[in-house]
Amino acid sequence: MTPAILFLEQQQASFTLHSYDCTAHDDFGAHAAAQLQVPLAQVFKTLLTEGEQGAVVAIVPASAKVNLKRLAKAAGVKKLDMMAPAKAERLTGYKVGGISPFAQKKRLLTVLDASASHHATILVSGGKRGLSVAISGAHLIALLDGKCADII
Repeated sequence: MTPAILFLEQQQASFTLHSYDCTAHDDFGAHAAAQLQVPLAQVFKTLLTEGEQGAVVAIVPASAKVNLKRLAKAAGVKKLDMMAPAKAERLTGYKVGGISPFAQKKRLLTVLDASASHHATILVSGGKRGLSVAISGAHLIALLDGKCADII
């Protein structure tokens, strides 16, 4: 049981858990979509960015790239850069490819891409490679006290 799943259970969140055999070394979202037989557009990745005001979490479709200018604007900061993978792992407590938006070591401002509203549920990491959580975008935002914005 990962910290993310424990958090969701403690919050009595409405979610479903999906496990799959993860043999990928990169492009984890495409691998998850193929293994779980869901559209790639429904699989979202959790990215860590940083700027002078601190770190910001971006949750975007696995097939998309985050637009750092749009993300900075949504976060109310001047500029953001992608965080180094090793630093993201230290900050969140999760390994790259399994970084969950839930139960990170430190609660960070989280911005979910608006495209999540096109799906009844989206899949995000459950806290380790091979474990995904299906949850509504609105519920995810409420649990994380985050924002929803066009960031791709």
